[in-house]
Amino acid sequence: MPKAKEGEDRVYMKITGMMVQILIDMAPEYRKYVVLENGKRVIYVRVLRAIYGMLQSILLFYNQFQSDLEAKGFVFNPYDLCVANKVDNEKQQTIRFHVDDLMSSHMDPKAKCKWLNMRYGSIKACTIIRGKIHRYLGMALDFLVKGKVKIRMDDYVKNMLEDFPIKFNKDSKQETPAGNDLLEAGKGKLLSAEYRQIFHTTVTRGLNVSKRARLDIHHTITILASRVREPTESDWKKCVCMMRYLFCTSLYHLTLSTESLRVMKWMINASFAVHLDFKSRTGGTLSFGGGAAQVMLKKQKPNSRSSTEAELIAGDDVVTMILWTKLFMEWQGYPIKKNILYQDSKSAILLEENGCKSTGKRSQAINIRYFFITDQVEKGNVKIEYCPTDNMIADFMTKPLQGEKFCKFRDLILGPQE
Repeated sequence: MPKAKEGEDRVYMKITGMMVQILIDMAPEYRKYVVLENGKRVIYVRVLRAIYGMLQSILLFYNQFQSDLEAKGFVFNPYDLCVANKVDNEKQQTIRFHVDDLMSSHMDPKAKCKWLNMRYGSIKACTIIRGKIHRYLGMALDFLVKGKVKIRMDDYVKNMLEDFPIKFNKDSKQETPAGNDLLEAGKGKLLSAEYRQIFHTTVTRGLNVSKRARLDIHHTITILASRVREPTESDWKKCVCMMRYLFCTSLYHLTLSTESLRVMKWMINASFAVHLDFKSRTGGTLSFGGGAAQVMLKKQKPNSRSSTEAELIAGDDVVTMILWTKLFMEWQGYPIKKNILYQDSKSAILLEENGCKSTGKRSQAINIRYFFITDQVEKGNVKIEYCPTDNMIADFMTKPLQGEKFCKFRDLILGPQE
């Protein structure tokens, strides 16, 4: 490849795999530029224009944007490099961004206007939106009520329902997104190629909304996501059940409020041996007051021999997120006074607080790495407290709850619905 002239920036891209043949089919004159590397065809091209969505172009944009912001006095949060802060008029301005979609906040509207009118190097905002309602990354962020933010994706859910082949009506009823059979093995014939694609698309779109405005379907959608390779007729019925629930609750949304940004309350729970291979499931929620600011769930990697061991593994699954969130919040200017982890297993709490000193005959072989949380308790980074099972909100993320308990926990996770 020719060397760049002094002061000239050049970006080259290596094209491999199927893209080589596609490029040749589109432009046969490129065939002479094909070379072999380790027996595989490769074409090197020079990029003349920005290629949106390509890894290198995104990195170039980020580096340029970062240097421009830092030149204006912004400091990036080392625990999330897509968040930058600057003190202006004795108040903190925060910018968060995803690729080239930016959102800025400051208590003083004049400070925001001053920032919007600035030019950062060669980058300038194309579309500027002010006010109490913002559309950002497919979400509607509603700040109309003081002290609360509503995260809505009504249009997104509406489009999902419109594209789904089964149409629901006013007589359709569904109180929960899944029945008690959610974790059971798929039964019946495999879906046709057409319906397998519909199933896959629906689940993929559901994952997006379940991580933002509709945390109430997050558990259901993650189970369905594990079935997308070979979905069966029973898996399709579970997907239809979830979509019917979305139809009946299409205007539901997440409402977040806070009692204190210096107190984090984590609910952590485990469902013992609920998967087909008898592995357990971890679930967790974080709240600063109203609504769940963060949720997580995952299938545990090792098999556990008791519910106590499963609870201990659940604590280890979540502890890194607990510590990262604490560090992120403190860098944002909110020193954490209380970082509380609630669990409903007193025996697991004893193991986490005391480490190997509380092991018995059945727990002596527990891997030492699961006592990492014991070290964090001793350092004061996290405090573990008992929560009765009836109040353990994390249950919502580990099993398909039904009836009154589902509604109770859903309202606590999503916040009040109008």
